Amino acid sequence: MNSRTALTATVLAALTTVLVLTVRYDGYFADPGGLFWWYAACWVLFVGALLALRRVPSSHVVPLIAAGAIAVTVTGLVAQPRTSTDSYRYVWDGRVQSAGVSPYDHAPQDPELIRLRDSWLFPTGAACTGPDRARIPGAGPVPHCTRLNRPTVHTIYPPVAEAYFLAVDQLSPEGARHKPLQIGSGLIALGVTGAVLLILRRRGTDPRRAAYWAWCPVVPIEAVNNTHVDVLGALLTVIGLGLLAVLPHRRSAGGLVLGAAIATKLMPAIVLPGALSGVRRVRDATAVLLPAAAFTVLAYLPYVLLSDGSVFGYLGGYVEEEGYDDPAAGPRYALLRLVLPDSWALPVVLAVMAGVSLYVMWRGDPQRPWSGALLVTGWAFALLTPGYSWYALLLVALAALDGRWEWLGLALAGPAVYVFGRAFDDRELTASIAYGLAALLVIAATAVRRHRGTGGRQPEDGSIHASAPGSPPSARTASRPT
Repeated sequence: MNSRTALTATVLAALTTVLVLTVRYDGYFADPGGLFWWYAACWVLFVGALLALRRVPSSHVVPLIAAGAIAVTVTGLVAQPRTSTDSYRYVWDGRVQSAGVSPYDHAPQDPELIRLRDSWLFPTGAACTGPDRARIPGAGPVPHCTRLNRPTVHTIYPPVAEAYFLAVDQLSPEGARHKPLQIGSGLIALGVTGAVLLILRRRGTDPRRAAYWAWCPVVPIEAVNNTHVDVLGALLTVIGLGLLAVLPHRRSAGGLVLGAAIATKLMPAIVLPGALSGVRRVRDATAVLLPAAAFTVLAYLPYVLLSDGSVFGYLGGYVEEEGYDDPAAGPRYALLRLVLPDSWALPVVLAVMAGVSLYVMWRGDPQRPWSGALLVTGWAFALLTPGYSWYALLLVALAALDGRWEWLGLALAGPAVYVFGRAFDDRELTASIAYGLAALLVIAATAVRRHRGTGGRQPEDGSIHASAPGSPPSARTASRPT
C-alpha cells in the first residue's frame, strides 16, 4: 500500500474509533461539555483525514472514500439514539399508519391510540425517571410516560417522510425498536456518497470532494445514530440538482426529485434559487418549479383524503416555539442581534436572503446549480443560526458537491449550540460565538481566493489544493462539463 494511502487509512481508523466512543458516550444530559469535546476530537480527525487525502494517488481515492464511508457510517449503529428523541416519533408515526390511522389526526397521548402503545415507547413506573421521558397526565397512581417528544401535539413531518416511516415499520421485525431506522438511515447516507461520486465523475471532477460528506462526523451522529430524516431530504436534493446539471434539457426530472425532497422535510425548498441558477426564460424556470410544486401537492393529497384534520399538524406551533417569529425567544438570529434591534432581525433576514437568491438566479452557473444552492443555504444558516445540529446535513451534502470546505464550519456550529450550549445554559451566547467564527471562516477563505486571482470560482477539476468560492460563478465563465 502506498505510504500516503496508509497514512490516510490510519487517520480514518482513528476517526472511526473516536466516533464509536463518542456515540457510546451518553453525556448529553449528564455531561454536555464533555460530550462536545468528543465531538471536537472527531472534527479534528476529520480535518486531518481530508488533508491526508489530498496526497493520495488518484487510483486509490474512490476505494478509500468508499471504505471510509462504510466505516464511518457503521459507527452510528453502536448505540441507541443519544442526543435526540425524534426517532421515537418516526417509529410511532410508522406504527400508527400501519394500523390504518392517519398520523396527522391524533397526538401520541390521545386515548384513541392506547391500543398501539407498548412498554418501549410508553414505559411505566420506575422507567419514567429518565431525563428524556415526557409524563402522560391522568394515568392513575402509577407513573406513565413516553419517549416521544411533544406527545400532546400532532406530527409535523411531510408526506414523503411519513411514507418512509411507514415503509420502515412494514419491513421491521417485531421488537426491532430503533435499529431498522438506523440501518435505513445508514443506507441512505451511503447513497448520498454514491450520488455525489457519480455526479463528480460525470463532470470530470476530483472525487476527493465526496469525503466532505462521506467522512463528516455529522453524518454518523445525526443521520445514522439519531436517524434524522433530513438525510433522505439531502439524498433527494443531491439527485435533483445532479439531474439539472446532467440533463439540462429535461429540467422537469430534476424538479420532480426536488419536489420529493421538499415533501420530505420542507427545508430543501431553500435550494430552489440554486436550481434556477442562470435561468433567463420563464419557460425554463417553470420546468423546474411546476413539477416540484406538483409533486409536493400530490404527495400530500392521499393524506388529505385520509385525514380528518390538518395535514400540517404542529408545523405552525413548531415555528413559533423555535422563535423564528420572535427573535428574543432563543438563539435565533444571534449574529444579527449583536448589531441590530431584535425587531429588525426577521425583516433583515428576508431582505438579505431575497438579495442572495436573486443574485444566484441571475449570475449563477446552470451547470453547477449546487454552487448557488450552497451559497443561499449557507447564508441562511449564518443569519438564522439554527440550534439543531442535524439541519446541517443538507449543507454538508451541498459542500461535498461544490468542494467549498469553508462552509463546513457551519456544520460544526450547530453541535456547538445544541450540545455545548447546554453546558453553560446559554445557547444564545454560544450561537453568537460559534456561528460568528464560522461566518468569519467563509469570509476569510473567500477573500484569500479572490486575492489569489481565482475570482471566487472553484476549479472544475475539483482540486482541493485551491479553496472554494464564496459566491457562484457567472454562467459566462463556467467550465464545460466533460
